[in-house]
Amino acid sequence: MVPDLWLFEKKAIEKGFSRIAGIDEAGRGPLAGPVVSAAVILPTSLKVSGISDSKKLTPKKRVYLYEKIYDHAVSIGVGIVDPIEIDRINILKASLLAMAMSVKNLVPQPDCLLIDGTFPISSNLPQEPIPRGDTLSISIAAASIIAKVTRDRLMERYHLDYPQFGFSRHKGYPTKAHKEAIRKFGCCPIHRRSFKGVKEYL
Repeated sequence: MVPDLWLFEKKAIEKGFSRIAGIDEAGRGPLAGPVVSAAVILPTSLKVSGISDSKKLTPKKRVYLYEKIYDHAVSIGVGIVDPIEIDRINILKASLLAMAMSVKNLVPQPDCLLIDGTFPISSNLPQEPIPRGDTLSISIAAASIIAKVTRDRLMERYHLDYPQFGFSRHKGYPTKAHKEAIRKFGCCPIHRRSFKGVKEYL
């Protein structure tokens, strides 16, 4: 049975909320680059099919849906936390900070938040953390697509500055090729110096 991806949004509407934002992040696991969050408010009249957890989509499909979400969303906010801040406060706190930033960047502001994961974020708005929310809520799934495509494009830009690391291919994730490049070339300014796989080569 296919789950109703609007279920959490419908429950929020029943409680009297009208601008429900889904929030997700991309880039907790990489050894390099920022963590990027997106917050998305979708119209209930949305007629775009195929929105689901960004990890289950091909890159081509993600980009297609990214454009469609930008065309139809009521509001989209993005939050970015750089590697220096990730090293300073840790990746979990950085992820939650990016999420809070993405909510603040929504215009209009939401009146309710659906957050991927188990942790609440710093916000006075009513919020519901949803484990595996990117597979259960259409708003969170849309946010996962925006966050992932935004981050991938940032990493492709960083590839121009540091081509020896191959960021355009692995986006900073700890692939065999990336780890070998770190061993060979050391670290660049966007590597996360507190991460295992990087700190050994400082």
